[in-house]
Amino acid sequence: MRILLVEDHKPLSRALKRGLEEEGFAVDLAENGEEADFKVRSSTYDVVVLDLMLPKIDGLTLLKNWRKEGIKTHILILTAKDTTEDKVKGLDLGADDYLTKPFQLGELLARLRALVRRSHQVKDPVLRVHDLEIDTSARSVKRAGKTIHLTPREYALLQFLAFHRGKVVTRTMIWEHLYDEYDENTSNVVDVYIRYLRTKVDHDFDTKLIMTRWGEGYMLRGEDEDS
Repeated sequence: MRILLVEDHKPLSRALKRGLEEEGFAVDLAENGEEADFKVRSSTYDVVVLDLMLPKIDGLTLLKNWRKEGIKTHILILTAKDTTEDKVKGLDLGADDYLTKPFQLGELLARLRALVRRSHQVKDPVLRVHDLEIDTSARSVKRAGKTIHLTPREYALLQFLAFHRGKVVTRTMIWEHLYDEYDENTSNVVDVYIRYLRTKVDHDFDTKLIMTRWGEGYMLRGEDEDS
């Protein structure tokens, strides 16, 4: 999933980016309000992690303007102020969740995973597709009870397909959600990772779950798919 991290404290920003990427997130950075505003309006993000104390445009002003203009991206606010007033103000302006600094990376990851599930209207952290189980909390995958070991990028792709099961996702959609703004891979890397996934998820099973819709994209088999 693709995250925009809006944080002007560079050491914290770098540490969070590294930690999020190790968990399979694609992460773009913004160091001030103007940069964040431009990126939110020009790119697609699953979640924006928004610090409130920012140069140029503060976080609450950004949040207010985005919601007023119909931008619905999930937003998790970060605040160093442990006061009820700040939390209430952020939530009332349209934030989906908040964390008070200092916080543990594990808590941020759990909240991000919950927001991603919410955006796909999924409450159960375990996604089930036929005999495939994807535990979004543990980031583990099993098929017919057998553990499947995936790289972070492979897992992110499989989870994205599972969130859209039964529906075609285009290469562009995959690229926008799984790769950050500085990724230098070419577009055919999506096809390469689909092949990797098929080798691990489908190879030893009669029922193939990862399907190609020629000229359209890829999909994870839905309940009614027979071919």
